[in-house]
Amino acid sequence: MHARFVRGASRFAAVAAAVTGTLTWAPTATGQPSEPTSAASAAPAKTPAPDTGSIAITKKDPGGDVLPGAAFLLLDSIGQEAGRGKTDEQGKLAFPDLAPGVYRLKETSSGSPLHEIVADQDVIVTPGASTRLTITDPFKAATVLLQTKDDKTGKLLPGSTVNIGTGNKTLLTLTTGSKGTASGALPVSSRTAQFWVKQVKAPTGYDLYKPSKTFTAGPGAPVTVTVANAKTTSAPKPDPSKTPTDKTTDIPSAPGDKQNEDRSDASKLFPTDADLSAFPAADPDHDATPTALAGSLAHTGADATPWIIGSAATLVIAGMATVVATRRRGTAEPEQRDDGKTS
Repeated sequence: MHARFVRGASRFAAVAAAVTGTLTWAPTATGQPSEPTSAASAAPAKTPAPDTGSIAITKKDPGGDVLPGAAFLLLDSIGQEAGRGKTDEQGKLAFPDLAPGVYRLKETSSGSPLHEIVADQDVIVTPGASTRLTITDPFKAATVLLQTKDDKTGKLLPGSTVNIGTGNKTLLTLTTGSKGTASGALPVSSRTAQFWVKQVKAPTGYDLYKPSKTFTAGPGAPVTVTVANAKTTSAPKPDPSKTPTDKTTDIPSAPGDKQNEDRSDASKLFPTDADLSAFPAADPDHDATPTALAGSLAHTGADATPWIIGSAATLVIAGMATVVATRRRGTAEPEQRDDGKTS
């Protein structure tokens, strides 16, 4: 009897499955049919996510070498962090699955003691595309210390101006201060670079340093440049005693004769009584008009003077001789005594 009950239950379950069209088992013990599911209670379908983009970074230095370990921070349009990371051994870093928009990329560390970081930049992300960036970190500048010295004593000299550069380009200009030194940052484009230095202004009292001078400098490294100047050679002062003169004198003067040395040229045209003593006194019994002298005229000190000037000088001398002769004749007349006798 029990077997007939089991077979009946199985037939009932099969019939119920054929009627409902489902494979859900409905236990017969409850005797209650399952409730139908309404369409309103069904789960809503998912909306497909919009397309995303990405940013791919390659980090290098000016020489083309990749830079691992450079750290970056990515911010979205409202300043929220969208990602951060460091470049790998190939100098690469990626920010995937970014919503389209404008992002701010900040380098927080170059990862190298020889390199500087770059400025912040904006990056645009477009749907379904990867924005690729090659970022070059510049080398750190070298620190240059300029010294200008006296080439003999080594004393530091102020007021020296030099240009420093490479090729045909000037990169730095320095002028030494009161202590004779100056310093500045020199841009470097490679791990070891060669530079030239040229002095354009010498310290006061010194000659310009003209020889070519070169030196090498590396990124972030200090370097000292020294320029030595020689004192300007002063020209010897002329000796006043050896200065030539075009003045001529008629009568030579003895050394130390200040009176004859100070005589003007005009006074030489009019001789004094002492100068006329060489001429004979006029005879009081003859006419005072002088006669022509035999022989050559007295030397006047101007052999190359034209004959007109020589004739004028002769007339002046003759006139002075007449005056002297008249004066002597007046003093030579005998004095009359009170008794009528001459003394």
